[in-house]
Amino acid sequence: MFFPLFRAWLLFILFFGLLQAGSFTVNIVPSGLDKTTLGIKILDQKQIVYNTIDGIKFSEISDLAYYPQTHSLFMVSDEGKLFEFKTEFTDKIKELRPVRSGKLLKKSGKKFKKWRRDSEGMTLDGQGHLMISFEEKPKIAWFHKNSEKYGQLIRKYSLPKKLRKMKYFRTKNKGLEALAWHPRYGILTAAEWPLKRDGKKRQTIYSLKGKEWHFKAEPEGNSAVSAMEVTDDGNVLVLERSFTGMMNPFVVTLKKVYLDQCPKGVCKSKVLVKMNSHKGWDVDNFEGLARVGKNRYVMISDDNDNFYQKTLLLYFEVKE
Repeated sequence: MFFPLFRAWLLFILFFGLLQAGSFTVNIVPSGLDKTTLGIKILDQKQIVYNTIDGIKFSEISDLAYYPQTHSLFMVSDEGKLFEFKTEFTDKIKELRPVRSGKLLKKSGKKFKKWRRDSEGMTLDGQGHLMISFEEKPKIAWFHKNSEKYGQLIRKYSLPKKLRKMKYFRTKNKGLEALAWHPRYGILTAAEWPLKRDGKKRQTIYSLKGKEWHFKAEPEGNSAVSAMEVTDDGNVLVLERSFTGMMNPFVVTLKKVYLDQCPKGVCKSKVLVKMNSHKGWDVDNFEGLARVGKNRYVMISDDNDNFYQKTLLLYFEVKE
């Protein structure tokens, strides 16, 4: 008798969950944490729950980009899908409402082949151009964001030689993971893991103009860059994650890398927060990062299209 009742209860929970759509307040912070020890001030925490938006499945969000002129928060999925949310950021997230979605398309309007639509990084340049990076076949391209051609490729950018072929990366799934735009250095990108030619703990930020900045990866095993964003003072926030197995902690680190302080070729970095699942943090696979105001940012997690994982949006302020 127990098992049929349990199955019925589980089906009810699943069905009820599908009926609930929107953003809901959550708390991923350990109880009793001294928040004054953090380099950030957490302003709001949300779980975003949608089955589909405009008929397109909402899942596996890999990065964010914010367009202040229209208060639009763009979300890209690593399955080649683009979503737009209307937002209002004050001391809390006052509005987070989906308004549009679409699939990323080639310049011709045709679909990308499955193995070429692994969109991982996203940013907006100084003119509001929406740029997206792809992992399994290295590519950075400009896409339509506000026309009938929403999600359609406009043009590709030329990559530095050492980033043009997958053979230079450690594996085909460790390619161009992060993307940002710098008012001085232009488009910045980073691989998830260091290139084969570099040490395993020597990470690099690349400008498409040819400049490079190196910094130390975090000491946790398999620590990988998942996102980055340019700060108001011209430096870079870097999101790193580490996962080495189900019995080991999931660690997400947010750090600041100082592009103007690089003695002996390695830039100074400062950890702002380290979220460790074995220390009470209810973290998930944070993969996206975007600036939404002066010293204010949001980060988002990838649910891996897995019932047991969540799409979390963390809104925070970097302490000066």
